[in-house]
Amino acid sequence: MRNTFINTVSELAAKDSRIVFFTGDLGYSVLEDFAEKYPSRFYNFGVSEQNMVGAAAGMALCGKKVISYSIATFACKRPYEQIRVDVAFQKADVKIVGVGGGYPYGSLGPTHHATEDIAIMRSLPNMVVLCPGDPVEAEIMTKAALAHDGPVYLRLGKGGEETVHKGEPAFSLGKAITLQEGTGTTVISTGGCLAMVAAAVKQIPNARFLSMPCVKPIDKEAILAAAKETKHIIVVEEHQGMGGFGSAVAEVLAPLPTHAPLTQIAVPDRFMDEAGSQEHLRGVAGITVEKIVQSAQRFG
Repeated sequence: MRNTFINTVSELAAKDSRIVFFTGDLGYSVLEDFAEKYPSRFYNFGVSEQNMVGAAAGMALCGKKVISYSIATFACKRPYEQIRVDVAFQKADVKIVGVGGGYPYGSLGPTHHATEDIAIMRSLPNMVVLCPGDPVEAEIMTKAALAHDGPVYLRLGKGGEETVHKGEPAFSLGKAITLQEGTGTTVISTGGCLAMVAAAVKQIPNARFLSMPCVKPIDKEAILAAAKETKHIIVVEEHQGMGGFGSAVAEVLAPLPTHAPLTQIAVPDRFMDEAGSQEHLRGVAGITVEKIVQSAQRFG
């Protein structure tokens, strides 16, 4: 996803001189093309994320569209106050880009596990939150982020994510992408686990399959339709269950007098006390094909 992201940004920057790229000592072997093409619009702030976001807000308020790019856990948590006050409060046209959402940097241990970022960023007023699931969605979300006039958090995988979409689906901010219709269980995925969820859906009869790359604003209409038209809803995310995408879905369902039962498959409420590959840590967290299929079977 990250290669698709930077290629898309480079293409858009050729047409829009307002696009400026900030990085927090990250992106070697990834960002060189942009840096070489647009040296006056590329800044490496080093390990100084608070300064990077503050400068990004200042430049945005002077008319630029600024990308602030780092590992997801550092992109939004370390400079949270600057994002809240300098960016979100002032509706500055800054795109906070976090690479490695979830466990892609799993071998580096809990400091690099980005499993609270959706909750943090979606709690901010004025902030759009985008979590693409594959390279196709990464390109669409990058274009949507830069077309939007205001703060955006774009959560990317580290790279190597399998392409799920066979073509470019129709998309607008606040809308889900329907990959498969059905009236049995609705399975909704956000972020980089889309390919894994797609493998699970193949084993669930008559499933409705939605990708939700736009977590905020969320597609209430699609969620309410699933609650009324299908027997069960499963939400899958590589993020803490508390405050994340599943919580956002639950907030939509809460006012209904009755609705299909909701199952969250997400990171449990604890820090991961081991390091390992993304696949291994997903297994430890219970974010697996088997868990999705078993959850669907509970409701027939």
